[in-house]
Amino acid sequence: MAFESLSERLSATFKKLRLRGRLKESDVKDAMREVKLSLLEADVNYKVVKDFINSVTDKSVGEDVLKSLTPAQQVIKIVDNELSSLMGTEAEKINFPSKPPCIIMMCGLQGSGKTTHTGKLAKKFKSMGHRPLVVACDVYRPAAIEQLKVVSELAGVHFFEKGQISPIEIAKESLKHGKDHGFDVIILDTAGRLHVDETLMQELKDIKQAVNPTEILFVVDAMTGQDAVNVAQSFNESLEIDGVILTKLDGDTRGGAALSIRAVTGKPIKFVGIGEKVDDLEEFYPDRMASRILGMGDVLTLIEKAQNNVDDLEAERITKKFKENKFDLNDLLMQMKHIQGMGSIKQVLSMLPGISGKIKDEDIDEKQITRVEAIITSMTPYEREKPSVINHNRKVRISKGCGMKIEDVNRLLKQFEQMQKMMKKLSGSGFGKKPKGNKKMKLPR
Repeated sequence: MAFESLSERLSATFKKLRLRGRLKESDVKDAMREVKLSLLEADVNYKVVKDFINSVTDKSVGEDVLKSLTPAQQVIKIVDNELSSLMGTEAEKINFPSKPPCIIMMCGLQGSGKTTHTGKLAKKFKSMGHRPLVVACDVYRPAAIEQLKVVSELAGVHFFEKGQISPIEIAKESLKHGKDHGFDVIILDTAGRLHVDETLMQELKDIKQAVNPTEILFVVDAMTGQDAVNVAQSFNESLEIDGVILTKLDGDTRGGAALSIRAVTGKPIKFVGIGEKVDDLEEFYPDRMASRILGMGDVLTLIEKAQNNVDDLEAERITKKFKENKFDLNDLLMQMKHIQGMGSIKQVLSMLPGISGKIKDEDIDEKQITRVEAIITSMTPYEREKPSVINHNRKVRISKGCGMKIEDVNRLLKQFEQMQKMMKKLSGSGFGKKPKGNKKMKLPR
């Protein structure tokens, strides 16, 4: 995950700071030296690091901090605030015009994920109640038009293309088509290059002049580190971009681009790509990202993901079944599908306080949910509703149906039985009270 190494190093630094109790100015400066090295190793721009460390140090060595009852916590709070400020303080959204359509021009180098994120952005707008149209303006890259068409189908949005004619003409015609057919958002997927060149920039300038986009979003691969910031600066100088979409933030990126791009270009990160699925696009919240970096989790985003995947009626129904101890395997299967809709297990766990930066790939088996799902779907509806009726012969049939061992079926049934017993204790003693024992439900391997 992004920032994993940085998060681990900062956590270790602040742990040592907490152990000191009362702090001296030299303690703070030693800690800031370690923070500085951590940020530089994360490929954060040197000038950005220098200004950041100076600002944090100045605010941390004051008498009101060093003589407070919890000086280490005060220093961490200052670092948290400064990290958030570094990335923009608050989320900046797309500025929709009073009179539609909102025209968004996507730009960036080849391989940055521009075409994929054009579809992701369209899906995001569709979920917000808009009617987006994606437009294929990249007529040079082989299969670029077909790729955008496939992504559009996955996103369930309308697609516009005119083949290999001039990208400027395509942009103009898409604007007319969008207005005639009631599309309130038009997203232009423009051509990229392997590097910044004069031909690319001139074409982008011509498209900008032809359609006067509401916003120009620069798409950049977070794994390119400082190069991402340099390229963003070049695009900004030529086009005056309005914001950035940072892709592959779920990958093994050090995070330097996310922490540098606002300070260097003055332009906000508006969205981040966090996976390969068409739904894997999040609005960027600087304060939440700062919390993740410092290992404090991101509970607000986790709650939003849960709300997007479970409606109020479903939540009420499940709560009622919990209280009445009627939660069955059908319900378990449905809840696992909701969890899958929120992203990978690692993504979900990384948003919990104290977990971020501590999860290793070898600790998580993403296929566990798939295995449980295979077992449950091999059961009849009656067996899922009444697991107690599953005898040996039924277990043999279920194991053959899902291609797993009978021991795996037994393990799931045993664990579900333990879960039911725990729910019975909860319903008997009232929700919110701590149940006896500390049994954990483990999914079959």
